[in-house]
Order: sequence, then C-alpha cells, then structure tokens
Amino acid sequence: MDHFLSVAELIRVIEKLPADQPVDDPRVWFKTQKEHWLGWLKSYDGPGGYGRQPGRQRDAKFAYNHVVNPYMLLYLIDVLAMPPDTIVSAELACERGETLMEKSGLICKIVPWSAVHAAIEKRKTLTYFDHFMSRE
Repeated sequence: MDHFLSVAELIRVIEKLPADQPVDDPRVWFKTQKEHWLGWLKSYDGPGGYGRQPGRQRDAKFAYNHVVNPYMLLYLIDVLAMPPDTIVSAELACERGETLMEKSGLICKIVPWSAVHAAIEKRKTLTYFDHFMSRE
C-alpha cells in the first residue's frame, strides 16, 4: 500500500496535534517541535532554509524520511500515540546515534512512514467518530 499524504495534508494534521513543551533556545527559531514541523513544512516546495530544490513536488512520506532533526520525529510519534514500546525503542535508538542524521535514520527504521501514516489515519477516524458522536 502506498500510504500517500501530501505535504499540505500533513501540515493540516500537525496543526491539529497538541504542542509539546516550549523550550527557549536562542540558537533556534522555534520554541516547540510542533512549531518546527509547521515552519519546516510551510515552505517545503521552495528552498526554505535548507537548500531544497524548488519546484519538486514531494509528498509527506518523502518529507518524513528526510527529517534530520530526531526530536521532530520523536515529537510526532509521541503525539500520534504510537505504542509505548515503540516510543521507548525510538528514544533508545536516538541515544545510540552520533549525528542528528544518524539518530533520525535509526528512528525511521523503528517507526517507518507506513506506521506514521497508519497512526494519522487512525487519528482521523477517531476524530471523525468523536465529532459524530458529540452531535447526537
């Protein structure tokens, strides 16, 4: 199964997720990983601050697999309510990596895009069900 989600759809999903605890770090432009995700994805089709090649239409899977900051990934898998053992395994993998890129790669091996997509779809279904039930 393809697990397609556009970057715009991923932005809408993340906008609805709870924010993590803000951290005041003068070295970065964001205070939360949620803000980091949204800022990073907002200009995903352009060069942004990361030297991307403009004009290439990339999907959410591509974006997820190219995250270099492991704390963005850990935030997402935590707020998407992945199984606790998966979250712990991802955190332990992050500790094993030496560079940010290596840490992110290790996390993505434990939590591939297919698992993230499934969690997003489950969240959409639960949100729809909750909304439907509250109308009765």
